[in-house]
Amino acid sequence: MPAIVGVAQVISVGGSSIFNIGDVYKMMPISNAKTFSGSGSFNTGDGLRVTNYRSSTNTYDNDGLDQPIAANA
Repeated sequence: MPAIVGVAQVISVGGSSIFNIGDVYKMMPISNAKTFSGSGSFNTGDGLRVTNYRSSTNTYDNDGLDQPIAANA
């Protein structure tokens, strides 16, 4: 079904992102990332108090492949 779209202002589109206006059948951005962070790293909120005395982040990963994206094309 066709769409009528007015003015659209795009400030920025990040890497491996998709911006679409109108009809589309399939959209698949392809990207992968692995994040290591210590305890209390992604906490958000007002008045947050995090106390970590002895904390370590294990970054050893013995497998070579976590989640392949080869079949997403």
